[in-house]
Amino acid sequence: MTLPTGPVLALSGGVGGAKLCLGLDDQLPAGQLHIACNTGDDFEHLGLTICPDIDTVLYTLGGISNPQQGWGLDGETWQVLAALEQLGADSWFRLGDRDLATHLWRAGELARGTTLSAVTADLGKRLGVTAAVYPMSDDPVRTVVQTAAGDLPFQHYFVREQCRPPVHGFSFSGVGSAALQPALAALCASGALGGVIICPSNPFVSIDPMLQLDSFWQTLRESQVPVLAVAPIVAGQALKGPAAKMMAELNLPVTATGVAAHYARRYPGLIETFVVDHSDATLAPAIQKLGMEVEVTATIMRERADKQALATVCLELLCR
Repeated sequence: MTLPTGPVLALSGGVGGAKLCLGLDDQLPAGQLHIACNTGDDFEHLGLTICPDIDTVLYTLGGISNPQQGWGLDGETWQVLAALEQLGADSWFRLGDRDLATHLWRAGELARGTTLSAVTADLGKRLGVTAAVYPMSDDPVRTVVQTAAGDLPFQHYFVREQCRPPVHGFSFSGVGSAALQPALAALCASGALGGVIICPSNPFVSIDPMLQLDSFWQTLRESQVPVLAVAPIVAGQALKGPAAKMMAELNLPVTATGVAAHYARRYPGLIETFVVDHSDATLAPAIQKLGMEVEVTATIMRERADKQALATVCLELLCR
């Protein structure tokens, strides 16, 4: 396998992105993988700062995530949640007992003035994660879902409302004033970056907040490093999450081509190669017309070997 000589940067949301990040971590030497995590999903709950995508990536790389659901911790218990329900407190966002320890520790560190970046790096070390994992920014950015029921904070739409209200748009509160995480900015400016992989995460609520932050997408494009994206839609379905439902409600084609067209329209010239599943091979000509090369491979990651195989394809594409 041919590997990039420089650091590899992955842009990740939650479960789907974390799967590919695990494969990349398995295939790259320790320290070569850098992961920028979406923080638009973050929110304050029960007095705690919850960072779902950061935690999903760290738990996955640390080997302690729940393998069935892809998020949360394996072997979780729910006694605190049950006690909160007895008190009549908000319990729609399910925080397990072990997971609560993470949030309590993070809240204490943030209250002492520690940056989210430093808290995330420390947590990664404590979990034995060798990849560098960053929040996209130390400044708060919050995704707002514009729905037929009114504007909803992302977690209220995603968890409390179970994605039921029809969607007609998104906004990112704070994105105009937030600064790109300093280490990410330095990595892009270093000239050493070996390539960028946009993981198969929701393009609207996981990837867009990152790319629209502090001209990040222009910075990546101007760095002239290879950028590839893996389609989160396979055979007209999202493997995880509400991306397909969102696309249908936004009157976009619920296909890998629809995702590629979104990226091409919103971030022209950024993505060189778009990776699709074998089941979507017939879409390649339409995607190529958008100005992207197309790689057809197996993108469904059920087992660890699947994650490693897709990671190998992505890394070799960066070396072409």
